Amino acid sequence: MAIPFPFSAIVGQDQMKLAFMIAAVDPGVGGVLVFGDRGTGKSTAVRALAALLPKIATVSGCAYNCDPARVANLCEACRARAASGKLKSQTIPVPVVDLPLGATEDRVIGALNLEKALAKGEKSFEPGLLAKANRGFLYIDEANLLEDHLVDLLLDVAASGENVVEREGLSVRHPARFVLVGSGNPEEGELRPQLLDRFGLAVDVRTPTDIATRVEVIRRRDAFERDPEAFLAKWRGVEQKLRRTIVSARERLGLIPTSDAVLESAARLCCALGTDGLRGELTLIRAARAYACIAADEIVSDEHLRHVAPFVLSHRLRRNPLDDAGSTVRVERAVSEVFAA
Repeated sequence: MAIPFPFSAIVGQDQMKLAFMIAAVDPGVGGVLVFGDRGTGKSTAVRALAALLPKIATVSGCAYNCDPARVANLCEACRARAASGKLKSQTIPVPVVDLPLGATEDRVIGALNLEKALAKGEKSFEPGLLAKANRGFLYIDEANLLEDHLVDLLLDVAASGENVVEREGLSVRHPARFVLVGSGNPEEGELRPQLLDRFGLAVDVRTPTDIATRVEVIRRRDAFERDPEAFLAKWRGVEQKLRRTIVSARERLGLIPTSDAVLESAARLCCALGTDGLRGELTLIRAARAYACIAADEIVSDEHLRHVAPFVLSHRLRRNPLDDAGSTVRVERAVSEVFAA
């Protein structure tokens, strides 16, 4: 198994790293979309974050990574084990599953196990990528090029948190809750609006232009490739501190208060930008709360809203033919106007 690059050693890309940390603290934020140049550390950051997070407890032998502490969310097989008192647990690293652009629907959602069907005449379910990604990350590179039928499938599963397979005489339901991470280059095509709206956070990343940053990226990557173990040992202390920050933020997430004044500020900002529906406000509050917990602050404030607004709202704006400013600029402008009032 390849050793992932340390999350804390990633140079720059602070907005992307913060967005991933927010999604790790509160997966209910709805995933992260990272658009930008190739070779800017998008996939590296996903795998680095998963390696940074504490291992998760799962039911031994379960193909769906069921959580033994949450009986209501167990799959059918695990419920049967729990009823008979045979439920055993183990710990595994947080899964990161790649969804290839050319993947078939059967590979994504699962299908009949043909080997067992032909050899033994048994109807057995072969879990797909969604099963492996449960309680982890589902990563889609070039998400804007994903086929429409797979987009529709992901929308259904993302909304319900459950994968339902009914075909070839099979009827299977299993939990499928994951942090959806997409990346791509906007020059190669736009994302379907329905899928775009499902991402809670969206970040633009660019290749660094200053020499000092580029040199530091090269220096660290070269040192990692020459001796991964030594490089990991050098960053182990920083990684452990960051892990403790995320764990502590998760524990405080349900305790930190959010005042009506902050809720009103979120609503005023979304109204000023003309975002459709209320998902913008809900995601803005959740992201600001997670950010406040990461920062170890006592309450959620307007300052937290200001900080997360660009990557919560920039991808939710309608096109304005009379305003040629980029979406991030429009959000920052609205933030200045609303919070200056």
